[in-house]
Amino acid sequence: MILKMRESFYVNSNGIARGLALWWMEDVNLSILKFEKYFIDAKISIEGEEVWFMTFIYGPRYADEKEEFWRSLSSLRNNRVEKWCLIGDSNVVAKPEEKIGGLTFEASNAKWFYDFMDCSCLIELPIKGRTFTWSNLRSEDEAVLEKLG
Repeated sequence: MILKMRESFYVNSNGIARGLALWWMEDVNLSILKFEKYFIDAKISIEGEEVWFMTFIYGPRYADEKEEFWRSLSSLRNNRVEKWCLIGDSNVVAKPEEKIGGLTFEASNAKWFYDFMDCSCLIELPIKGRTFTWSNLRSEDEAVLEKLG
């Protein structure tokens, strides 16, 4: 399969972790507005359509980096009134029932997620088909399943 993406933008990785890549077709007018280690923020327009904003995320894995992540995203939202879509993986399990196995559910991580969604007037689109969006691909006793917001 050949990708017909002609444009791209990268945020360099930090060792073997992180790093972001974004590709888009040449008929999409996309301008990178801001980027940090956990997101790429862009202004998008397609000929004949109105302008809107999209932020592509891959949230931090560790709790000590999550507060900074949510604050950065909140500052993006506070500076615009136009249409905005957030897409990607926040690396947050929002409810205890959205996790099986592994470390204990962290309510503080879920609070940051819900506070951000509420203050930003965003909604989480429901998933269809699968209950969980991530697995460690291990069997039975060692299995970890999570629905990441």
